[in-house]
Amino acid sequence: MHNSNSVALGSRRVGDGRPVFIVFEAGPTHDGLEAAKELCDCAARAGGDAVKFQILDPDRLVSDRKQLFTYDILLDKETGETRTVSEPLYEILRRRCLSRADWVELKTHCDSLGLLFFSTATFKDEVDFLVSLGCETIKICSGDIDHLPLIEYVAKSGVCVQLDSGNATIGDIERAVDVIQEAGNGDVIIHNCPSGYPAKVESINLRMIKTLKEMFRCPVAFSDHSVGWQMDIAAVALGANMIEKTITLDRYTPSVEHMFSLEPPEMIKFVESMRELEIALGGYRRIMTTEERRRARAVRRSIVLARDVSSGEIAADDTVEFARPGSGIPPPLASFIIGKRFRRHLKRGTILSFEDVEVGTSKDKE
Repeated sequence: MHNSNSVALGSRRVGDGRPVFIVFEAGPTHDGLEAAKELCDCAARAGGDAVKFQILDPDRLVSDRKQLFTYDILLDKETGETRTVSEPLYEILRRRCLSRADWVELKTHCDSLGLLFFSTATFKDEVDFLVSLGCETIKICSGDIDHLPLIEYVAKSGVCVQLDSGNATIGDIERAVDVIQEAGNGDVIIHNCPSGYPAKVESINLRMIKTLKEMFRCPVAFSDHSVGWQMDIAAVALGANMIEKTITLDRYTPSVEHMFSLEPPEMIKFVESMRELEIALGGYRRIMTTEERRRARAVRRSIVLARDVSSGEIAADDTVEFARPGSGIPPPLASFIIGKRFRRHLKRGTILSFEDVEVGTSKDKE
């Protein structure tokens, strides 16, 4: 079983030669069903392709309720001052919990908006639940890159498997992909996912996008944990097929991931920037448009007469010069004019055409 160079998600395919697939991550930044729905509304208005959440149960997932997690928050809108805080991971994850009924309602809401619903799963029963909801892809978080039983279970469900690779070695990724393939599933998307909240510039390593594409021959995503979207622009330019960007209703919410998330007005600009970038990247061949050809003619030069000439006179180097526009004979074809007889009297500044000289006549034939 080989990985596919493109993967079908809804009515779209993700892969080379396809528009970049934009996923807005809302899992860590909502505080309940209504906020989650509002974030979905914002994602749809901005033109996103999908919105992603995280189905998890901290009571089962976190055994040490005192285990601390460290992240930065924004304090001041004027100065941009930040503060590093630590709090129990259990409490952070507990804020993201929704009931199964809530998830059903949220998935239905996404369907009504034309948004694909993506989610991370951390237990097998969550995988079953997401499949029952009609989810076409399930994500494995970075922390579960070595949870091979879970990865195999997702792969065997038949959905596209998205792999986060934060803090993972190439060996970790290879092993996970092997498990997916051995389960008979070739639909894989690997995320280049820098660690840190926010990610430090030196940890982003965008060139890994090309490495992952060359090694695994599957679509590669960039999960961005940096402020702004210059890293996303660079990622798409390097070949990322999918961008996952965290969103928030308020960047100054004192909780993890809010400070580097996009607020609703920025989301629209973000999508516009990605789509403009795709147009600007163009293709691998230089294909001139009609307008570009017109502009080229306007600024290029033609062969023109440097002085008045008489009928029968032979064109010499000092008879012609080169001037704009390029609507006549271009400079590279000057050798087809020099040495030929003029058929008629012509004035200085005339843009020459091949009809102005006698074909086959030359100074040598006098």
